[in-house]
Amino acid sequence: MKNAGFILPFLIALALVVSLASGGEALFAQTPEQVAQHEANLQAEYDALQKEIDHWQGVLDDTRAKAKNLQGDITGLTAQIKEAEAQIRQKNLLITKLGAQIKEKTQKIRTLEGKLSAGKQSLAQLLRRTNEIDALSIVELVLDNRSISDLFQDVDSFASIGKELQEHFNIVRETKASTELERKALDEKKNSETDAKYVVETKKKTIAETEAEKKRLLSVTKQEEAGYQAVLSERQKRAAQLRAALFDLRDTEGVPFGQALEYANAAAAKTGVRAALILAILTQESDLGRNQGSCILSSLDTGDGVGKNTGTFFERVMKAPRDTEPFTAITARLGRDWKLTPVSCPPGTVYTSSRGFGGGMGPSQFIPSTWELFKARIGGMVGLPADSADPWNPAHSFVATAIYLSDLGARTGSYTSERNAACRYYSGRACDARRPINYVYGNSVMKKAEEIQANIDFLKSV
Repeated sequence: MKNAGFILPFLIALALVVSLASGGEALFAQTPEQVAQHEANLQAEYDALQKEIDHWQGVLDDTRAKAKNLQGDITGLTAQIKEAEAQIRQKNLLITKLGAQIKEKTQKIRTLEGKLSAGKQSLAQLLRRTNEIDALSIVELVLDNRSISDLFQDVDSFASIGKELQEHFNIVRETKASTELERKALDEKKNSETDAKYVVETKKKTIAETEAEKKRLLSVTKQEEAGYQAVLSERQKRAAQLRAALFDLRDTEGVPFGQALEYANAAAAKTGVRAALILAILTQESDLGRNQGSCILSSLDTGDGVGKNTGTFFERVMKAPRDTEPFTAITARLGRDWKLTPVSCPPGTVYTSSRGFGGGMGPSQFIPSTWELFKARIGGMVGLPADSADPWNPAHSFVATAIYLSDLGARTGSYTSERNAACRYYSGRACDARRPINYVYGNSVMKKAEEIQANIDFLKSV
């Protein structure tokens, strides 16, 4: 049987087809037309909810634009609640749709993996058969009792097996490529599902907080207008305190939150990265600065340094000459003394390949060599020549952070893309629970972004 190696995977594939046709009803209970109609119905409902969301957003915007009064605030809070409820229903629809797609992709991957396994088994059989024919020596062929015609049949069989081998190699390669594509598509669907679930959870929190505020305002009757004025005064006082609160920045003076928000909004407008995420990254870096401290470079040749406040020796604070040379160039053109300019300390005093380097500059914590790569873009966005871009200038560092986050995929605005961008900002790698430090950083940034976004939304409402 010259074609045994080909027949085996064919039979396996045929068995899969028969299995799916006869017993696969649990997996594919609906016809393609029914599936398409179901998805069309979900899409129509999704689109209708989007119109409802747009309506309530319009009511909310219109209410905010008008003079503040008791009824207006209640109307605005009602619109906010209705909008959040519609978004929850919309995202739940999306989760249902994605769940079906994830199930379909998972089953498709299993089928492809079965095909891949069968293909590899067939290849193994063909290779064993090839080795058997190859192993026959001339002497063995001469002493063999078979006729010349049998010998030529074996030669023909060898040629046939060689052809089948090539065909099976192609099948395995194509199946492997298809499997990888399906895995990538599955990951994207799972990320979208995570994003939708995150929106649902945050909107539930929004509804709870807004309902409480609405209940408080409803307790203030028209005869108690003075009571409403007290509520309004309290909110305005809180807004003033929030704007004036110091927003800490690493290795430079902090700025009022109101000023920081202006910087972040300007950077967001130019890059498409959410202002709350920019502020969260800079807050996280400031927290790291308090935990790890700052260092002063002491040797351009080795990159060694000392703790700014402790004098503790740190081996290879900065990688030389990759970063020491651009560091001296940056500080010189900005009128700074490199021997007095703080940079980030590495997470340990003794250098190891796993520890890495410090050397991050200013609030955005760019290392010198990276800053030089970004300086033209940063300067362009702040309206200055490239060499005037200053890593210790808050306005410039906000733009630098936003540009880098945009390059890392944060401009899409989804939860998973923002979290992965935060992890890459810290370590160069996407979030991975198997790398705890990286994972914790990303989760911490997203928690801070949520809190900052709540403050931003509050300031908009006042």
